[in-house]
Amino acid sequence: MVTGIAMRAPVLVAGAALLLAVAGDVARPAPAAPTAAAAIEAGASGCGTGRLPLRPGRQALLLRNDGGTATNVTLTDPATGAVYAELESLGPGTDRVLRITLGPGSYAFRCAQDGPGDPVTGPVTRLTGTGSGAPGIVPVAENDLYAPTRSYQAYVSAGLDRLVARTDALRSAVDDGDLGAARAAWTPAHMAYERLGAAYGTFGDFDGRINGRPAGRPAGVRDPGFTGFHRVEYGLWHGESASSLAAVTDRLARDVRALRSDFPDERIDPADLPLRAHEILENTLQFQLTGEADQGSGTTLRTAAANLEGTRELVDVLRPLLRPRYQGLATVDAWTDRMAALLKGRSSVDRLSRADRERLNGAAGELLERLAPIATICAPRRRAQGTR
Repeated sequence: MVTGIAMRAPVLVAGAALLLAVAGDVARPAPAAPTAAAAIEAGASGCGTGRLPLRPGRQALLLRNDGGTATNVTLTDPATGAVYAELESLGPGTDRVLRITLGPGSYAFRCAQDGPGDPVTGPVTRLTGTGSGAPGIVPVAENDLYAPTRSYQAYVSAGLDRLVARTDALRSAVDDGDLGAARAAWTPAHMAYERLGAAYGTFGDFDGRINGRPAGRPAGVRDPGFTGFHRVEYGLWHGESASSLAAVTDRLARDVRALRSDFPDERIDPADLPLRAHEILENTLQFQLTGEADQGSGTTLRTAAANLEGTRELVDVLRPLLRPRYQGLATVDAWTDRMAALLKGRSSVDRLSRADRERLNGAAGELLERLAPIATICAPRRRAQGTR
């Protein structure tokens, strides 16, 4: 976490009880934890059997895995497959309490053991009465992510073409000995790369060669392994000559062209897209809004704006999946617009007033919180094979 960033814990926390789509609920006293005798079986052999709730309202459900392997347990709507809550990796011989508010309706537990075998859906429990509970979210299958992935692949391909052209312009300025033109060309070339945030995992070693930082290298900025945009940035803003930078810039241009040539043979993992919506902005908070990534150009806020554009594109390709599943999507758009407005026309963190920095940090922290549920909502899940 970055010091000074206004952040709240995300609604969805991996490895714990995932209460879906409950952002904004008013906190209420939780019911007392049930006794061991009231446990609901979460192993595949007796999934969903045991002491089930009898009425709507706040629940504290004790789940017990009496099986021999870890189990992922979800509480679902048996008719639609919508997920109300999830416990990940409930170990064998383990009890865990699931706290959730349930409204009137039909519910069934679904147990998916680690390893081979299909998920098992337990018996249906019907709750009658009044009140409202957490809304269910229909799970996303891996096939649902193929179309967004193809759209994002096309976006990255077009972005790599722009990146090559702008990096070539940077190299030409250095080769001509015009360092003023090179400094002017560096920022748009670097921003072209930073807009491609969700593809970094697909870029492999190219990312470190093209956009690595000197932190952690034995010789720092003089380390032979420090290459790419930030190495060129350091030289351009620390008085290095055009002749000394020619080889560095030429290597950057060659690496960029090699990346573009390699990319059609690579595959963006569909499961990565939902994760990247949150991770791009996390990196922005850590490296750009603190100024840590700056090697002299004073352009980290322009880089942050490029990261935000990449985040917006990623949310847009996932929008068909998010629209019926995420009630907070309009809020994501609103905070994205707010952060973009705060970044507009800005370049260096050091030139921000304290009030402007606080506003920007607050907007980034709020947007980060709103983006966090996307990773869980759009995480691909196996489908149930019917109700027992």
